[in-house]
Amino acid sequence: MKITIVSGARPNFMKIAPIVHAIDTAKRIGKRISYRLVYTGKQDDSSLEPSLFSDLEMNMPDVYLGIDSKNNTRLAAGIMLAFDKELTENPAQVVLVVDDLTATMSCAIVAKKMGVKVAHLVAGTRSFDMNQPKEVNRMITDGLSDYLFTAGAIANRNLNQSGREEENVYYVGNILIDTIRRNRTRLLKPLWASAMHLDEGKYILLTLNRRKLLKDKVLMKSLLTTLSQKAAGAMIIAPLHTYVSECIKKLGLKLSNINIMPVQNYLVFGYLVNHAKAIVTDSGNVSEEATFFGIPCITINNYAEHPETWKQGTNELVGEDSEKLADALDTLNSGEWKKGSIPERWDGHTAERIVKILLGE
Repeated sequence: MKITIVSGARPNFMKIAPIVHAIDTAKRIGKRISYRLVYTGKQDDSSLEPSLFSDLEMNMPDVYLGIDSKNNTRLAAGIMLAFDKELTENPAQVVLVVDDLTATMSCAIVAKKMGVKVAHLVAGTRSFDMNQPKEVNRMITDGLSDYLFTAGAIANRNLNQSGREEENVYYVGNILIDTIRRNRTRLLKPLWASAMHLDEGKYILLTLNRRKLLKDKVLMKSLLTTLSQKAAGAMIIAPLHTYVSECIKKLGLKLSNINIMPVQNYLVFGYLVNHAKAIVTDSGNVSEEATFFGIPCITINNYAEHPETWKQGTNELVGEDSEKLADALDTLNSGEWKKGSIPERWDGHTAERIVKILLGE
């Protein structure tokens, strides 16, 4: 079986790595299976730090489609044309796509039109807001997929309610946890930690990515000021992409306890998550990592791709609301944050289940 695996952005690789490891293991024991890794972006993409693939113990992509655009329609069109050529020249029996990006939807459409089966990794997530481009991507990709690999019972329910056939839905577990479990003993304390007097359990980790949130300057000022004032003496460590740090700098805030720095490599960032007092983020992936490590997490969003993180884990949603953020930080500082537990099938064997299903075992 030949599988083409598609990545549309850096976070996808954290979920793809366990799949390629499981495929390599299956090949070693004589299974007829191989993969080709496609990145839809450019080879010089600044978000792909040189250490990423060595940190994840995986090979670099076999091909870079080189498509990049801030316009979703042009991005989709460019990816579809490039992936059509790629899949024509390198046929596959299955195209595996990840999450809810424009690349995810675009490659699923191309594969389906070419008669190739589509496998959607992390299927069934929903925000129920069709004004969000990612929700459109999710709905289209799920509708086209022959294999719907879900991380939880809520995702299964979402797919069932949308009319998907139960025989195509596979509750395999959370693929991101496979990567965390594999690398937990390899996490690296940053070299700058001593110079900054970074003490374990004494700092707040801040991550921001959503461009829609960053565009609202009044809201951003309010959220950052609240975080700074309610930190209760804790240092705030903020490893941010360049576009995020530039947006924050333009706000003109002087918040001395927020330390903005470049994005850290995977193993260092994992250390920062694992040893934080708390995390403030707008990232679903980070909230999942926090739940696994048992770290209090405050998500600046109205929904979570994996509701298990707040229904069972250590995550709380505060929306884009400074007052709710302040209340959550008060709860944290009072020592009353909920303990949380690790959800079902966050056991590190999700990729093994997926490969067995694709092989028909």
